[in-house]
Amino acid sequence: MQTVKQRCRNSLGRLGLAFLLTIATTGLAAADPKQWKRAGFTTDFTKAIVDLKTIFSGGPPKDGIPSIDAPRFETARDISWLDDREPVIRLEVTGTIKAYPLQILIWHEIVNDRIGNVPVAITYCPLCNSSIAFDRRLGEETLDFGTTGLLRNSDLVMYDRQSETWWQQFTGEAIVGTHAGRKLKMLPSRVLSFGAFRKAHPEAEVLARPDPPRRDYGLNPYIGYDSRRAPYPLYQGDLPENINPMARVVIVRDAERFHAATVAYLRENGTLAFNGSVELRWTGEQASVLDNRSTRAGRSVGTVLAVRKTAAGEEPLVHDVTFAFVVHAFHPGLAILGVKQP
Repeated sequence: MQTVKQRCRNSLGRLGLAFLLTIATTGLAAADPKQWKRAGFTTDFTKAIVDLKTIFSGGPPKDGIPSIDAPRFETARDISWLDDREPVIRLEVTGTIKAYPLQILIWHEIVNDRIGNVPVAITYCPLCNSSIAFDRRLGEETLDFGTTGLLRNSDLVMYDRQSETWWQQFTGEAIVGTHAGRKLKMLPSRVLSFGAFRKAHPEAEVLARPDPPRRDYGLNPYIGYDSRRAPYPLYQGDLPENINPMARVVIVRDAERFHAATVAYLRENGTLAFNGSVELRWTGEQASVLDNRSTRAGRSVGTVLAVRKTAAGEEPLVHDVTFAFVVHAFHPGLAILGVKQP
């Protein structure tokens, strides 16, 4: 017989959206340090750089969405369970290239991996459609990450298992705990179709589905999410004006500067330039993992490349394709190309 905790751990997989909306509408979203401690956290809640009242339960408990900590891989050319249209996160570190399918990450959100000598965390927040890779090293320490089951601005709040500090996935910043105020190094990655990845890198390693299966891989628990006119009620912030809050926006992190444009505007123009050296390019289509029940049947959405042009050539830049409400929440004053001004 399953324990209550085990039932909670499986609830997202069984109920998906219905479970999230129940949590949002029954008044259970708000939490506080006493509740978090009872939930098993040893985080130092006296250290925080955000208002704790902005952090809400997303439904699952601590590690209720299980990270992948011992990833297995298959060779791209040998894979038959991924459709060519399905999105994967492409990450290159020290010359080694790997891919991480979103049909897996939509259920696990974090993969703790190592590419060569570099420990990395590959993360995906479905409610923000945010795919970001991090170097897991912080000074002399290597961190391992798990999911808190909590959200801030509808974005995944991660925790490291060494200090149980809480980290904002979208910014890579420690927001509560021992390391509050410190930041993880983001690594340039991009989301593209598996077909395009396999054509370019047929011998590359691709994250394999856990065996035995732990979730319904190939199915989307957030059916129709990115066709909504607004995020789930779990988001408690203001919504942007003059743009659909769920419009896809690419945000480029150029050192300490940020640039943004709607994916629709980039599709129309093909290429966009910022500051002369930063360039965004439209490179094709892929399936939305947040649309249809089947991850291979989602509507077509854009594939983006962000680079900096230098005298020596081009270097990839950290960028992310997220939703307009997310950009507004974390960067409320940032201008977004393609948005009509009042």
